[in-house]
Amino acid sequence: MLNTQPNTLTIDEIGDEHIGTSYDTPLKEDAFNIDDDLKMSLIEDKFRDIMDIMGLDLTDDSLKGTPKRVAKMYIKEVFSGLNPENKPKIALFENKYQYNEMLVEKDITFYSNCEHHFVPIIGKAHVAYISSGKVIGLSKINRIVNYYAKRPQVQERLTVQIANELKEILETEDVAVVIDAEHLCVSSRGVEDVNSSTVTAQFSGKFKEEGTKSEFFSYVNNKIK
Repeated sequence: MLNTQPNTLTIDEIGDEHIGTSYDTPLKEDAFNIDDDLKMSLIEDKFRDIMDIMGLDLTDDSLKGTPKRVAKMYIKEVFSGLNPENKPKIALFENKYQYNEMLVEKDITFYSNCEHHFVPIIGKAHVAYISSGKVIGLSKINRIVNYYAKRPQVQERLTVQIANELKEILETEDVAVVIDAEHLCVSSRGVEDVNSSTVTAQFSGKFKEEGTKSEFFSYVNNKIK
């Protein structure tokens, strides 16, 4: 008889394996039914419990403010990209220069967090597009990268989310995104490999053509003087 039950892995079976589930960040339907102030208050209480369970003395001057600091950091900083209200406002401009070559914004530094262990991912994103008639302010590309980075992530999803957002905003398929990042869940724990990095890429439109892709990589890899 065929097994028709879904093949669901347990947490122990998954272990340290790197897995992803979907393009969309996994969020509950009621994720934004409570405001940020209440979320911070609840996280503060829960994190205080965690510190207490670990045996830390929460009356110590150095530690007593930590639960509140962590709660504020989670909601207002490192995971602020979960809230759609924080999505950057994007203005487009006419391509009055009639610039029809690729535009490359490289070495965009970002900080994210692995959704499997909640430890940092530190990397650089290289982004390019070819205008279909509209252009975007350069700083907005950085803001888009950082908006999607500021949430629990897997690198593959982050790469696709940035690319899809740019395609939708710029109304073009001609977009490329490459991310090179260090995962502290690999370097600071587990196998403790401090030398490796992870590279992901998303190419669409003209960037699937070998010539265009090679030109993009030549800009990313070389120092332009």
